[in-house]
Amino acid sequence: MNLFSGLEKFGLKSTESMQLFEDDQKDDKKGSEAQAQEKIPAESDFLLEKTVHCKVCDHVFKTKVIKSGRVKRLEPDRDLRPRFQYIDTLKYDITSCPACGYTAMNRFYEHLTPTQVKLIKEQISNNFQPSDKPENAVYDYDEVIDRYKLSLVNTVVKRGKDSEKAYTCLKIAWLLRGKAETMSEDTPEAKAAKAEVQKEEEEFYQQAFEGFMKAISEEMFPMCGMEQSTVDYILAYMAYHFKKYEIASKFLASVLTAPSASRRMKDMALELKEDIIAELRK
Repeated sequence: MNLFSGLEKFGLKSTESMQLFEDDQKDDKKGSEAQAQEKIPAESDFLLEKTVHCKVCDHVFKTKVIKSGRVKRLEPDRDLRPRFQYIDTLKYDITSCPACGYTAMNRFYEHLTPTQVKLIKEQISNNFQPSDKPENAVYDYDEVIDRYKLSLVNTVVKRGKDSEKAYTCLKIAWLLRGKAETMSEDTPEAKAAKAEVQKEEEEFYQQAFEGFMKAISEEMFPMCGMEQSTVDYILAYMAYHFKKYEIASKFLASVLTAPSASRRMKDMALELKEDIIAELRK
């Protein structure tokens, strides 16, 4: 209820009523702001430990995974790199046995043939040196990038599909991008370190592009859990990134005519098409 209602006819504004409890309101506002700051969750709040049985050495260990339904999805990067509020979920999409070194992305970890187990034992496990350091409460970028690289070596050794190798390279590139986003450029040394990370991202991005281009000519969809329209869009953006506009246009046409492509993906494809046209006009 407005205690000063009716004063408008005298030409007065009733906003003066706010002064009655000005101090209390300021205190309440400060309290609300402090409470909001306190509610920002830690990365560990989104994690839980999962027990895993290694298919290669039978070792039982725990790994960290994302709590289902706990994270809030944000707008992805233009190449579909996923983003979530407060956490980079890519850091927890990898499982690594601390005893034998068998490492793979979560979707592939349980799927090994006897021949692949033999290859990993001979070429990975026999040379693997377990770490004596305790596992951190959360994974940092350097630690998890090393795990993905170990996963890439495992995929090569077990003679995995080109799509799996390409997808691993893409995720490493995305993780390097995430790491670069956390780095400052306050000093020449810091700026040089960030540039080096971005250079490495570019190298893995190139490998991912070449790997997927090879995979689509030899493998069936879905590929690494992705439908054709998704892979086509990613390839279109990567081709655009590398200034291969003719290849990019070809994949965009496939996305725009695909019945399975979502409206959102088609809108992104149209936006990318406009960018290609603008580049060609230059």
